[in-house]
Amino acid sequence: MKLLDTIAAVSTPYGKGGVALIRVSGADAFAIGDRIFFPASKTALSALPHGKTVYGEIRTPDGVSVDDGMAVRFVSPRSFTGEDTVEITCHGGILVTRKVLAAVLSAGARAAEAGEFTRRAYVSGKIRLSEAEALGNLLEAKTDSQLTLARSGMRGGLADRTDALYQTVKHTLTSVFAAIDFPDEDLSEMSREEIKAALADTLLGIRRLAATYGTGRAVTEGIPTVICGRTNAGKSSVYNRILGYDAAIVTDIEGTTRDLLRETATLGKTLLLLCDTAGLRQTEDQVESIGITRTRTEMKQAGLILAVFDVSRPLADEDRDLIEEIKKSAVPAVALLNKIDCETQDETTLRSVREVFANTVTLSAAQGVGFERLAQVIDDLFIDGSLDMAQDAIVTGARQHAALTVAAEALESSLADLDADLPLDLCCIGMERALSALGEVDGRELGEEIVAEIFSRFCVGK
Repeated sequence: MKLLDTIAAVSTPYGKGGVALIRVSGADAFAIGDRIFFPASKTALSALPHGKTVYGEIRTPDGVSVDDGMAVRFVSPRSFTGEDTVEITCHGGILVTRKVLAAVLSAGARAAEAGEFTRRAYVSGKIRLSEAEALGNLLEAKTDSQLTLARSGMRGGLADRTDALYQTVKHTLTSVFAAIDFPDEDLSEMSREEIKAALADTLLGIRRLAATYGTGRAVTEGIPTVICGRTNAGKSSVYNRILGYDAAIVTDIEGTTRDLLRETATLGKTLLLLCDTAGLRQTEDQVESIGITRTRTEMKQAGLILAVFDVSRPLADEDRDLIEEIKKSAVPAVALLNKIDCETQDETTLRSVREVFANTVTLSAAQGVGFERLAQVIDDLFIDGSLDMAQDAIVTGARQHAALTVAAEALESSLADLDADLPLDLCCIGMERALSALGEVDGRELGEEIVAEIFSRFCVGK
């Protein structure tokens, strides 16, 4: 990416709307603005005070009028990107927006790449990498919990906590280097025992921060959730109720669902990557048999299993096989005792399922009863209730969690070396690895390819 180029893009969605915004950022932003935007006040855009919005006419570089609108000038470093920036607001039609952008590009700007504005903000030090990732989460947010978590990340909660851990390891490592380089000068600020205590405290902080990924993942990335059970237990009805609309066909005919159905839905605070599956039973139907095989494969890969049991019928062999399969699995599971609205309920089924599963919910998928309780049970499994999503530092991405995991393992190695009374120059190897890993969380020591990949997920114009 050519960071010296002046770039431009439409920063609002294309379509019919009241207004559209075109952002221009870079060293030539003001000169380009002067070529296409002519304030009604006759004062050149480049001569306006920082942050002042003016009305004027938008023209092509050769003088053809395109639209009228508003423009504002942001002087470096007091802009989102940290560069000189002009933002032009025009009418929101698709054609007029394209015409205004074309005028900007003709005046000397280059079309921005995906996420290039945000990346420039990161490069110029306006935002840290975890804050940029939180901004990406904000743009993708579809639930209140996702929005709250993204806003917290944008305020720097995770970045500040990571930086505090980084600085602690850095200070400790500096003291170790002093002791190694000047053994006779007593320049180290910390004794060996103080170094061990500092690293142990930092390790605890890293572990606690890494543990928040369970909540962050459940809210932002989602939990792969498989709905399974025997035929006609009500799996597809449960699936439809969670989604809030009829995505799956529901009939009294056994084997209606033959393949996997996938949708995403939020239940409580947890994002569920739902998979409705074929009913488990012995069948000679080749197509249905393939569906059942896929069901068992999905169960092994799931992060959560919702096992549906029909309480109006006695347990069948398929139910018992499912129970045994889940008991052998390490996947968290919730038993859904469905059809409590039926006149008759099999007490043996109710008792047998409750004896096996730690988490059970009685519900009626047909009537929509019991789903608030199900939401609470799932939140209890995946959401740490002690965390304040609006205030606490919470890890939301697999990349961040992986870096923290490496940092923790590295400090564990250093502590083991210190306990074994190895020389300090060997003990500091783990500290250096931990410092590097903590630096990766906010991009201090992150490779160019990974940084490029992160920002490529943003939309053009952001």
